Amino acid sequence: MRLSLALLLSSASLLAAAPTAPTAPSWPEFRGAAAQGHSDAKNLPLTWSPTSHIAWIAPVAGIGWSSPVVAGSRIFLTSAVSLSGKEEATADRSLRVISLDASNGKPVWDVELFQAKSPRAHRKNSHASPTPVFEDGKLYIHFGHLGTACLDAATGKTLWSTQEFAYSPVHGNGSSPVLFEDLLIFNADAETEPKVIALDKTTGKMRWTFARQSEAKKKFSFCTPLLIDVAGQKQLITPGSGVVNALNPKDGTEIWHFNYDQGYSVVPRPIYAHGMIYLSSGYDKPVLYAIKVDASSKGDVTATHLGWTIDKAAPHNPSMAVIGDELYFVADNGILTCADAKTGAIHYSERCTGPISASLLAADGKLYLQDEKGLGIVVKPGKTFSILATNDLGERSLASYAVIGSDLLIRTEGNLYRIKK
Repeated sequence: MRLSLALLLSSASLLAAAPTAPTAPSWPEFRGAAAQGHSDAKNLPLTWSPTSHIAWIAPVAGIGWSSPVVAGSRIFLTSAVSLSGKEEATADRSLRVISLDASNGKPVWDVELFQAKSPRAHRKNSHASPTPVFEDGKLYIHFGHLGTACLDAATGKTLWSTQEFAYSPVHGNGSSPVLFEDLLIFNADAETEPKVIALDKTTGKMRWTFARQSEAKKKFSFCTPLLIDVAGQKQLITPGSGVVNALNPKDGTEIWHFNYDQGYSVVPRPIYAHGMIYLSSGYDKPVLYAIKVDASSKGDVTATHLGWTIDKAAPHNPSMAVIGDELYFVADNGILTCADAKTGAIHYSERCTGPISASLLAADGKLYLQDEKGLGIVVKPGKTFSILATNDLGERSLASYAVIGSDLLIRTEGNLYRIKK
């Protein structure tokens, strides 16, 4: 049934007139315009339910935990649709990207980019977990080891696609790509020989690779890199198993690295504030590290640039957020912690949600969390724990929030919701 829906959407797009190119990206990549889970939007909704504060609900065929991307009047997301019509773990998959009209959730186009033969993934992962990136009328799509492509965002026309950079994954794909100047960059932390790859964003051809080196016995990870500016120098912060590397994004040469022993399957995207990188070291026992970054950061900085650590209730999966001088992070079991971002002193650590994988959203003077059962919790930022609202959609949800205008976009297992005030 879901496959039929995807094919119907694709057929409908062929009958539509050529749409206007989307502009003004308000949520162009994973975790928003600044890539750190912040939005400048005002008057965002505080409460919602399956029957209230809903602008529209759009059914989405297949399975995918990529987050929505917003550019002008368009919303984009990816999905992996079973070719048999049955949702089985090892079903052959049609890997698709979908464009929706932001005003009503109706499909504009639906395009298949690749097919995957009996792909496997962890039960909390999907074959369409990486979030696309929008820039200058183009949409860059990444399915990890299953393929990468660039599309015309207005029409869905494929400008280039490649499966040249396949690798042997563990638990599927996960790392979203980033753009820097004329490059599309992504982590490829495979079972063996983990690396970072940069493609020419115009052609899809290889420009550089960086071979990651660490003492971690398990090499696979799923982290999305973060671009930062340090004293006028651009740095690509790219965590992997056992190590975080800072690279020159132009050529992939290393600027500095920091080791964290055996941490692996690293997922949370790092954040940058107060002159420090905040990251979680991954499985089995995550440790939150605050790493000082300055002009002196060169080579191995493990012994010299550690700010502080927290080894309790650190996240395996959800990315963190900084609001003012406070750092917020939520463990996968739903315990939310607020700590002093400069010193690591803990203000509180409280049960907030059920099991959670989605990243935090800081917007409109609020902190938003979305747990795996579809429960949305709104928290008042500050040193004292205070829940403002509890909102239950009643659908499984692992994707992170996106913001459009003064509304929220929430992806569940079968739908995309636009939530209004």
